[in-house]
Formats: sequence, structure tokens, C-alpha cells
Amino acid sequence: MSRMTYVRHTGTERLMRFAVYFCCVLAIVLSVKSIEVIPEFLADAPTQMKDLFVRMWPIDFASYGYGAKDGVHIALIDTLAISFLATVLGLILATPVGFLAARNINRIVWLNAVARFILIATRSVSTLLWALFFVAMFGPGALAGTCAIAFHSIGFIGRMLSEALEESNKGTIEALTAAGAPWYSRILYGYWPQVAPAYWSVALFRWDINVRESAVLGLVGAGGIGMALNSAIDLFKWDQVALILIVIFAVVALSEVLVTGLRRRLI
Repeated sequence: MSRMTYVRHTGTERLMRFAVYFCCVLAIVLSVKSIEVIPEFLADAPTQMKDLFVRMWPIDFASYGYGAKDGVHIALIDTLAISFLATVLGLILATPVGFLAARNINRIVWLNAVARFILIATRSVSTLLWALFFVAMFGPGALAGTCAIAFHSIGFIGRMLSEALEESNKGTIEALTAAGAPWYSRILYGYWPQVAPAYWSVALFRWDINVRESAVLGLVGAGGIGMALNSAIDLFKWDQVALILIVIFAVVALSEVLVTGLRRRLI
């Protein structure tokens, strides 16, 4: 009686695994080579970081300025306003597109394809690229940042909404259809009650993301606290940079706690 030898991977599988590992290592090597890492700068990085932290202390809390026009407080209010208005505008624009992108609601093939193209196009373009586009169109300021975040939110919110609609229970819809309910009644009383918790959960999650993004878009002139951060860096006011970073961290942490609490109540 011959013994059977257990082999975990066949020769073909071992060859494929080797090819995958080789490609990963090759990609890492080529990436490191292409970004042109300078060893002298890399070795000096700890010293430069230490010097930077020394210049950030003591933190310039006086620059927060509740009433000052150029204070951090006004920039923070602009950031919160940008994130809120962008989320509302994104919800308004994404909701009809999401319904049109759902195949079980919109049976018109070409209209469904157009809606899905809008979701892909708005989501694939980075928020920073949208910001650069709207800064060129409207000029630097909060309007450009609001439009940039709102347009990028369309793809995210619309995609989540369309998937929730396609996964909804068909029994309720069939009952309403059998009773002769018109299309708007099927949407209001059939689809919407099923997707409403997920919809508001996505809206809150998107607002949390928009708070983070609005703090960054100011670096390209799209308003908010990012503009104050960029200005402080350009003027080498590192003590003020430290304050702005602390404020951004605090706002992001508070928004995370708030969104988590609200989502638990909705779901």
C-alpha cells in the first residue's frame, strides 16, 4: 500500500504565489526609486521634527480670537458652515440621482445609465480637484469649498441610496402595486420607510467626512480653517499652527462622537 504525500500547494499555485510576491517586491522597489528618497534628508528628519515641535511651543492660544476677523474662531465657523451646507446640498442633489440609478425603480435604461454615470463621475474626481475647479470658477473662498464637497458627496450618497433601494423588500412594493397605488405612493410608503434609517445614517457619516475635508480644502484656497493653517505656515507662525491643529483634532473628534451617537439612535 503506497503512502500519499500531502502537498499544500501544487506547482502551479507555488509559481503563481512567487509571481505575486515578486511583483509586489518589484513594485515597492520601483516606487521607492521613483519618489527619489534622499538619504541625507531622511536621516535628518528626527532633528527637523524636534526643531519644529520646539517652535510650536508655547501654543498661541491668544490667536483663537473670538471677535477678530482674522482669528481662528471665524475660520472654524466657516469650516463648520461649509461642511453643513455642502452636506445639505449634496443630499438634495444626490437623492433624485440615487432613485434614478436604482434599477428596480427606474426601468428606463438610458436614464439609469446617465444617473450611474453621474454617480461615478462625481465620486471618482477627488475633492481637492473639485476645489481647484471651483476656485478657478468662483475665486478663493467658502463658496468654492462648499460646491466642491457637495459635488463629491453626490456620488457617495447617491451610490449608497441606490444600493439600499435595490436591496429593499419587494413584498411591500408588490402589495401597493396590486392595490393600484401610483408610483409616488410606492416610493413614499413602500421604499422610503425601508431606506430612511440607512439614508440618514449615510447623511450623518457623510457630514463627518465633510468636516474633515473642509478643514483641508483651505490649503488650495477653498475657505475654512485650512486657509488659516496655510497662512500660518507661510508666515512661519508655528505656535499658531499648533493651535489650529489642536482645534482641527478637537472638532473632528467631537463630530465623530456626535455622529456615532446619532447613528445608534437611527439604526
